[in-house]
Amino acid sequence: MAEEGLVWPSLDAIWISHFHLDHCGGLVSFLFATKWAPQTKHRRKPLVIFGGEGLEGLLNAFDRAGDYELLKQPFAINVREVGPRSAFEILPDLRAEVFSTPHTRESLALRLTDANGTSLVYTSDTGYSDALADFARGVDLFVMECSFRKNKTSQTHLELADAMRLAERAQPRRVVLTHLYPEWDGTDIESEARGLWPGAVVAARDGLRLRIDAINQASVP
Repeated sequence: MAEEGLVWPSLDAIWISHFHLDHCGGLVSFLFATKWAPQTKHRRKPLVIFGGEGLEGLLNAFDRAGDYELLKQPFAINVREVGPRSAFEILPDLRAEVFSTPHTRESLALRLTDANGTSLVYTSDTGYSDALADFARGVDLFVMECSFRKNKTSQTHLELADAMRLAERAQPRRVVLTHLYPEWDGTDIESEARGLWPGAVVAARDGLRLRIDAINQASVP
């Protein structure tokens, strides 16, 4: 966040999709930093951390491992566990809905909708599911994991054909493919995707920024 020039000391909310380390491992380091960084010394605005069942226990386990007292910060830390099909306000005027994905017990896809009706769905890690596509139907931006190029070795992840089947059923305005395994290196992902679904597809990359309320505008800082 610092490298991208984001104002990380005033972050309002964190979403943890599931408890695999590549999706939550940075949370402990972040909280350790906010506890001691001069940039957050005078912060008083609460930080809310959202995630599935077991999130609070996970944080407490890290705390016990090093006696870090991560939840004792200059500001309040609120941990909110949410279940499948929950709906809540993640930020003012930003509605969130969640959907259980076939990956881990706690893995949840997230749909965000603002006051203007602009929407985003993030799949979390997931296997293929028609119900997930229905959850994302008509979304403005559909952020999908696409771990494998083809011949996937795990039914709890997607390969390109799976992702494009989800897109075909959901009919989003635009798709971003992310969580790309090394087998994608050197491959024109967007070209391969167009061979399976005619809609707009973007391959995720570091520094990518998209305006979701004006989806045809994209910039890479």
